[in-house]
Amino acid sequence: MLRSILVAAGLALALAAPAQADRLLIQRAQASESATLPARGQTMTQVESKFGAPQQKLEPRGGQSSAWPVIHRWVYPEFTVYFERERVVDAVLNRAAPEEVGPVPATRG
Repeated sequence: MLRSILVAAGLALALAAPAQADRLLIQRAQASESATLPARGQTMTQVESKFGAPQQKLEPRGGQSSAWPVIHRWVYPEFTVYFERERVVDAVLNRAAPEEVGPVPATRG
């Protein structure tokens, strides 16, 4: 009897976890639609002028060949901006919590 209760409780928890993650991902997607992020094509100067200095300017990546341009990453509290040369190519919202499903904040290195 106790074993079947524990199995049922474990099953209930296992099924509840994906629903929680799905809800967080949906909430993040809705937040990204209304978030003010740097626009594609803006320059580094324009981004810094509008959003202020980033918390971190991570080491550039790429540039090994002409097919791989240098990518710069600037981390702000709510989002990370990706630049190719001096222009924004993308900006994404960071995770709000470790259990949230979605883009992770950029890491050093």
